[in-house]
Parts: sequence; C-alpha cells; structure tokens
Amino acid sequence: MHSSTVAAVLIFAGVVLADLHNVAVCISDRKYSEIGGTPFSPSYTWSKEYEILPDATKCACDYYKQRNTGDKQWDQCPDCTFDGTYCNSAGWHIGGDEMTYYCHDLCHAEGAEGS
Repeated sequence: MHSSTVAAVLIFAGVVLADLHNVAVCISDRKYSEIGGTPFSPSYTWSKEYEILPDATKCACDYYKQRNTGDKQWDQCPDCTFDGTYCNSAGWHIGGDEMTYYCHDLCHAEGAEGS
C-alpha cells in the first residue's frame, strides 16, 4: 500500500461558508502541533500531519461517485475521480462530513481531510 505523510498549515478563519472540497483523502495517524502565535492572535497557527491512505481513498471515492441522495451540491458527485492518491471533484461536490463517513465507516480509515 502506498502512503505518504502530508503537513498542512492551518490558519483558523472566523467564517466558514461551506465544507465542500475539490480534493479529499482518507487518512490515519492525524497529529496537531502548535507552530506559532499566541491564543486569540491572528498569527496563531497549527501544523497538521497525517498519513494518506490511497486504498481507502479509492474506496471512499468510488462510494461517493455512486452517491445520489438529493439535490444539494454534496448529494451527488458525478465528476468524482480517483487519481491514485486523491479523490477529485472539479465541481466541488465533495462534502467533508460525507467523505469522513465513507472513509471512516465504510473504508476503515481514521477519517478524511479535504482541500
């Protein structure tokens, strides 16, 4: 099984409009580390590291491509494709909660991460 470790810097914004993604992966071994700033300051940032699970990501992406649960953007993913590492959707159809469900509950990963 191919896996890689990814580190992402998170800057916590005050407003989140939607939890939709154009790229998502199934992951394991998620770890958070403080890398700068002080609490309540604009420069307070965290590093997030995790292992990407391509096999579980393919599993979840296949489930998501078959999804048809309504007419909301995240209810269907007609353009979901797996590229060997990531599940991609040019139309931003991947919902974070839905991908986490597929990764965790159906494809046996710790969780999911998205763009």
